[in-house]
Amino acid sequence: MADNKIPVISTRRCLIRPFQQSDIFTFMEYRNNEQWMCYQGFKGLTYEQYCQILLKPTVLEEGVQLAIINQKETRLIGDLYLKKEADKLWLGYTIHPLYQRQGYIYEVVQGIIKWALQQDISFLKAGILPENMASRNLLIKLGFNLITREEEEDIYSLPL
Repeated sequence: MADNKIPVISTRRCLIRPFQQSDIFTFMEYRNNEQWMCYQGFKGLTYEQYCQILLKPTVLEEGVQLAIINQKETRLIGDLYLKKEADKLWLGYTIHPLYQRQGYIYEVVQGIIKWALQQDISFLKAGILPENMASRNLLIKLGFNLITREEEEDIYSLPL
């Protein structure tokens, strides 16, 4: 684990780590694609704005955006959002469209689950728009259950 309780996690194909400046242009490729990002809120910013947000020191309790790196290609393929609230860990994820439906996010979330089991975390939670069927199906496949709806988002939970 890195400083400030920010995890650095390795899975079979991926490395989950804090963002580096060299990641930003690839991040912008998919984050500024309005059609691809139709279910996401964090999008459409400039290079400078993304640098200011993604490269600053962060703390897990304040929320952190992490890079998902394909270890073989050493290339950014997506990102992960984590925020710890007491014994709960909120989770969000996005994949570059070139890497969709290849099991990367499933693998990454499994890595987060393993990491969270070693922390003081009792539940993983994720909020998604009801029409985001790919995310809904992924969360169900991972064992999450729909628990409520808050402000137009379906909230899923996984007890650890």
